[in-house]
Amino acid sequence: MNKRLISGAVILSLVAGCTVGPKYRKPIVESPSTFRGAGDAASAPVSNSPGSLADLKWVEVFKDEQLQDLIRTALVNNYDLNQAVARIQTARANLGITRADQFPEVTAGAGATTLRNSGSGQIALPTGASRDRTFGSVVLNLLSFEVDIWGRQRRATEAARADLLGAEETRKAVMTTVVGDVSAAYFNLLELDTELEIAKDTLNTRQESLNLVRTRQQGGVATMLDVRQAEQLVYAAAQIVPDIERLIEQTENRINLLQGKDPGPVARGRSLTEQEQPPAAPAGLPSSLLARRPDIRASEATLMAATADIGVAKAAYFPQISLTGFMGGQSSQLTNLFSGPGGAWNFAPQATLPIFNAGRVKSGVKFTEAQRQLALTQYQQAIKTAFREVSDALVEYRKVKEIRAQQESLVTTLQDRSRLAYLRYQGGVDTQLNALDADRDLFAAELSLAQTKRNELLALVQLYKALGGGWQ
Repeated sequence: MNKRLISGAVILSLVAGCTVGPKYRKPIVESPSTFRGAGDAASAPVSNSPGSLADLKWVEVFKDEQLQDLIRTALVNNYDLNQAVARIQTARANLGITRADQFPEVTAGAGATTLRNSGSGQIALPTGASRDRTFGSVVLNLLSFEVDIWGRQRRATEAARADLLGAEETRKAVMTTVVGDVSAAYFNLLELDTELEIAKDTLNTRQESLNLVRTRQQGGVATMLDVRQAEQLVYAAAQIVPDIERLIEQTENRINLLQGKDPGPVARGRSLTEQEQPPAAPAGLPSSLLARRPDIRASEATLMAATADIGVAKAAYFPQISLTGFMGGQSSQLTNLFSGPGGAWNFAPQATLPIFNAGRVKSGVKFTEAQRQLALTQYQQAIKTAFREVSDALVEYRKVKEIRAQQESLVTTLQDRSRLAYLRYQGGVDTQLNALDADRDLFAAELSLAQTKRNELLALVQLYKALGGGWQ
């Protein structure tokens, strides 16, 4: 009879039990037909739309071999990524703990007890009788089990499983961030190298010009004002060099930190102007962004967990049924420990129902419902934020290309202007002021062009991240 009760209770909880609380349903999200800022690709028919840039692996987007080595090292040693992996292991272990509560717990125990009775107590012992009495016991706890009729444990397992899914998606999002951060820092480093080269070349040119002005001043052709103006340009270029070197070392330190290394130099591969870019950077369809971006999927997992928590809270309204029982034996002799007279068993079903708790259960349900509403709002915000980031990145990538083309034309013009201005000054046809102005404008334009080329690469990185690429 007891075996049938136990078996029936277990089957009832695992198979026939109902589950209170709402079931998770994926929210309906309306996606725009195209990304704003996609340019000509936005007006193309859907059937002719190219695949997304994010479908490419990061080694296919960033082709500098040295940068690839840096990214590979970071994907192994980065501290943020290792923490994300540890969170996955924690969530997986928590799922195992939570799921184990759905099943009966069987334990065994054994013990021995020795008693010494008083020889002159209430019951006197016969002369020669032993005052010591020893007996052993063996107990098998068959049940320590909550019958999950209302699905409280199953909802808790759903929440734990959703937390694990969220942790896994968060790891992918961190991988995307690591790939983008290392690439961005590397391109910043290459741009600083270009700036340092420009500054040193400009310093050498200005030093030669200063020497020429001093010679002309000694010959009475130039004035001391001309000398001071030439010195001004030399000192202006000279103070930029150590400042750029400072930024280079700090950027190298940042790259090493992303790789989990101590501060130190970073090897370079291709120069800034030699970096390859894909011939096109298509965004793909907006609807595919929801399935591609790990942060959106992580946010949805949080919503799934919050929905399951409502069921856990609502189950507190219903009786909580638990079963406990054991079987075993007690005997003062080992030979009789498992015999009929020494046998013992116990079966104790128990049910508890909240009657008055000052609204604790009701408040718990309201709390989980509010948490679900918060998770839903955050999920919706994550989607809209993703669309905005892609649009911003597309606009940035397209417009920076246009800026870079104009900047290259400007530098070409200023190089010719500077050359002609110095020729006219050396020939005594023009003043030194025009030559110095041309020199200053050229220096600023060359630095600006280097920064624009860097910004073009950074825009590619940002677009790749916004589209959800990089974690493969």
